[in-house]
Amino acid sequence: MKILVSLLLAALLSACAMAYRMEGDQLVNDKLAVHVSAAWNHVSDPWDGDPYETWTRDGMPLDHLRLWGGVKPGQPLMTRPMVFLRNEDQKAPRVPTFRTGLAPEQLVSLFEELYASAGTVTVTKVETTVFAGSPGVRFEFTLLRRRDDLTLRGVVWVAVRPDPVHGEELYAAAFVAPRLGFYDKLLPLAEAVVKSARVKG
Repeated sequence: MKILVSLLLAALLSACAMAYRMEGDQLVNDKLAVHVSAAWNHVSDPWDGDPYETWTRDGMPLDHLRLWGGVKPGQPLMTRPMVFLRNEDQKAPRVPTFRTGLAPEQLVSLFEELYASAGTVTVTKVETTVFAGSPGVRFEFTLLRRRDDLTLRGVVWVAVRPDPVHGEELYAAAFVAPRLGFYDKLLPLAEAVVKSARVKG
């Protein structure tokens, strides 16, 4: 019952956001090109300035796929708290900031810290990968969400590319959904988007 109430409250919070259905070629932050073969819903909200886009299949209380395109050194991964993941009365945490020269394990820690604002994060698997044409790291984690004790599973793909202007830029994707009933069903759809990712230009 506690989980159901929490999801209903999150649905009310998401009412302020607008979503539109999309398919085909998409461009994130004018940098990261992806192809969408199965429709996702792009979530637009009143806050601007975040270096990512948020997509969902079944609604923000249940799942999200976030895509970061060309995060510059000194730029935070998120400019506001994770409204749909954390307690509303909880003090906003410090948001992790990308910087140059991060080792793979530091990239994992960057996103681990981001999601830890919502609850207890346990990294369960880390491996090398290629994301958007560049060597990177892929890691899986579980998140015990603090506000409702719901267990979610997540996966992050992240790579850093040389950039002639800024030195380096970060590209990433993160998919999170409840462990039971949603994660296994939706993961292949998120992976299809991730596999299509490439840097424009």
